[in-house]
Amino acid sequence: MTTRHITAPAHDERSARVGWRGWAALMVLTLPVLLVSVDNTVLSFALPEIALDLEPTGIQQLWIIDAYPLVLAALLVTMGTLGDRFGRRRMLLIGATGFAVVSAVSSFAPSAGWLIAGRASMAVFGAMLMPSTLSLLRSIFTDRDQRRLAIAVWAAMFSAGAALGPIVGGLLLEHFAWGSVFLMAVPVLIPLLILAPLLVPESRDPKPGRVDPVSILLSVGMMLPTVYAIKEMAVAGLGGAVVPLLIAGGVFGVLFVRRQLNADEPMLDMGLFRRTAFTGALLVNLLSVLALVGFLFFVAQHLQLIVGLSPMEAGLALVPSLAAMIIAGLLVVPVASRVSPRVVIPVALAFSAAGYIGIALTTGPDTLLPTILASVSLGIGVGAAETVSNELILSAAPADKAGAASAVSETAYEAGTVLGTSIIGGLLTAVYRTSIDLPASLAPALADAARETLAGAMAVAGQVGGAVGDTVRAAAAVAFDQGMSIAAAIGAVLVVAAAVIAATMLGRSRGDTQ
Repeated sequence: MTTRHITAPAHDERSARVGWRGWAALMVLTLPVLLVSVDNTVLSFALPEIALDLEPTGIQQLWIIDAYPLVLAALLVTMGTLGDRFGRRRMLLIGATGFAVVSAVSSFAPSAGWLIAGRASMAVFGAMLMPSTLSLLRSIFTDRDQRRLAIAVWAAMFSAGAALGPIVGGLLLEHFAWGSVFLMAVPVLIPLLILAPLLVPESRDPKPGRVDPVSILLSVGMMLPTVYAIKEMAVAGLGGAVVPLLIAGGVFGVLFVRRQLNADEPMLDMGLFRRTAFTGALLVNLLSVLALVGFLFFVAQHLQLIVGLSPMEAGLALVPSLAAMIIAGLLVVPVASRVSPRVVIPVALAFSAAGYIGIALTTGPDTLLPTILASVSLGIGVGAAETVSNELILSAAPADKAGAASAVSETAYEAGTVLGTSIIGGLLTAVYRTSIDLPASLAPALADAARETLAGAMAVAGQVGGAVGDTVRAAAAVAFDQGMSIAAAIGAVLVVAAAVIAATMLGRSRGDTQ
């Protein structure tokens, strides 16, 4: 079969519109998005069962979530740039194959350490998937109005995966071991491996230049210690290796930037960051994702371990918010074609801020309805803001650098994921540990387990039973809700900051991309 290659000019708002084949390719490209979204959501809901089965420490519990985005953040720029050079579809197919195999193996992890290693390995192939999907959309949909709708569908599938994940995952968790949630990658990725070569045209940078191993090493050296240090700082402050890691990441970052600025054919065009629409939209994504992931981290545990819902019921409780996210992302498309993003995004994020404030005021076991209403408000804001900001990122970048631009966008997203679980999750964990008031009669070993995580406290309560068990359960719920309220308030501050950035950095009109 002859491989088709697409290249597009940098300014293509009035380029040719695609037909049915382009929209069919879009459906294929949403499969990895669906998978990653399902995987992230399922993991949040499976975490209580993982904690009970593998008995991870509090740090390991955060690492189970953080290992994937940490490694992913370190490799995204490299993989996005390699996709520009060697073919974005090729990288997509390699990533899909590896991701499916490693996911299946991870489902049988015998310990927390093995599961963390599996998540890190999945990230290597995941780094090939996500930049490829977004950059291929940039090359297929050269008409800006069609591209805006395509990105809305792409984002809607991300939200649909988040809605589907808890339901399918809850069903699996009620009938099978937690490892079954990782096996979902196989049936999702097999259709992609069959259909992508038939429907998705290959695309690459027509003048890719040479591969620069030094830049690749510098980019990894910049991202890995920096993200790891931020993760550790949220839990341990500035002690230990945090400061040396930050310094190392900063040094590698300076060397990476200097090399790109002095290179005739840089791995990453630093001129992208001089475009205010590009940089502003990146910051909006980073802050809003940070807050959203932090929300999912604590609300899944609140619904299951305090409200008392099963994994399936907790997933269904969040379906309205995720449906609101999908609908808002689609409805904002015609609005964004007429109204400036510096107006649309702040208005959308006001809904998110209201949702976080509602969560901050929601405590106790009888809070199901307030939690649902607050999460719906949050979903409206995130769905609309992410659609507009993602489209701005792609439109601000030249088409031949779509892979690198998409990789930077995904790096911001994954950095937000790490920061969400690290800062908000770490803050919640710290408040929980310092505020839980356990009965003096509880054995020291059991008290330590109860202070480690909410799931550990509930397990101890069930183990000791009686009045002491009830006291442990009540103390853990109060301490966790105190931490959740503070974490939600931080989330509100973050989305307000994102709204301010959007109002001041994004274009005055819908056509501004500079």
